[in-house]
Amino acid sequence: MLSAREALRRTFRPPIVTRSLMVALVVGTLLNLINQGPELWRGEHVVVWKLLLTFCVPFLVASYGALSALRSG
Repeated sequence: MLSAREALRRTFRPPIVTRSLMVALVVGTLLNLINQGPELWRGEHVVVWKLLLTFCVPFLVASYGALSALRSG
């Protein structure tokens, strides 16, 4: 079993971070359009913390998926 430090080191290597950022960009954009699309299209104020969180969640999920794959492989 990996220590927490080793797991973080492996998870945040450049290729994994790049892939996770791409997933977060695509999925986060789609989810923001679904959740706050009308406000964005009308130029109204959006809830900034929700907008940011909607990008963070897919990044963390993709990173966790990569870590799980590394542990089983």
